[in-house]
Amino acid sequence: MPNFTKFLGTAAVLACLAGGAFAETAPKDLDPDTVVAKVNGKEITLGMMVAVRNALPAEYKQLPDEILFGGVLDQLIQQTALSEIGEGMMTHRDEIALEVDRRAYLAGMLLDFTAKRAVTPEALKEAYDTKYAHAEPSREYHAAHIIVPTEDEAKAVLADIQGGADFATEAKEKSQDGAAANGGDLGWFGLDAMVQPFAEAVAGMKDGEVKGPIQTEYGWHVVKLIESRLAAAPTLEEATADLSGDLRQKAVEDRVNETVAKAKVEKFVDGIDPSVLKDPKLTGAE
Repeated sequence: MPNFTKFLGTAAVLACLAGGAFAETAPKDLDPDTVVAKVNGKEITLGMMVAVRNALPAEYKQLPDEILFGGVLDQLIQQTALSEIGEGMMTHRDEIALEVDRRAYLAGMLLDFTAKRAVTPEALKEAYDTKYAHAEPSREYHAAHIIVPTEDEAKAVLADIQGGADFATEAKEKSQDGAAANGGDLGWFGLDAMVQPFAEAVAGMKDGEVKGPIQTEYGWHVVKLIESRLAAAPTLEEATADLSGDLRQKAVEDRVNETVAKAKVEKFVDGIDPSVLKDPKLTGAE
């Protein structure tokens, strides 16, 4: 079904842009249940307006407050008027769709709550200590490469460099990837960021050494290890974003697994052909 709800929201905001904003003196005491309009007796509340505003694309949220307020209110008026008619046309399939949406919303709400609660100063410090406090220093590599389609081409490039040709110049002229413009320079990286056997070859090289040909799924490489170094562990501040993501993901996964494990789950799918999900009688195609 087309997303006509999105269309209504866009139309309402554009209408306010064209017609100008309105302003009235607002009551002093406002809460989510404050009624801002009625459509055939059905209330539209300030809480509903906040929910609609929060779901809008970022570009709409940047509109002046008075324009956005009018657009959101008009959207809710349109939806309320139309939904009154739509409610009388509801089929069992529509009821199922609404129930699926309700369950998805409630599940998402719980997981959002779980993810936010997982990130605390104490949890971040513990995660940081676990990951970095006793970790062995890792080595980083600064390398450049020249990548060509065939082994013979790679051998010819290597021979030119061993004969005195400048690596960066050869890369600019012959390498076939985005790093060519920078003389093949790949910058600093950890071995886990590179494919094998490229990473294995780099790990066995000395600073300043050139090696090749090395074949990967991308082609044939001639590699120069410019230098390597032991990488210092990031500070807690530097690692906070990554650690927060890890904490949120683990908390969500644990919540899902624990909740499902405790639930009484019964499946009644024996004898049901999986292709039934494409049956037009069930999908609404008919």
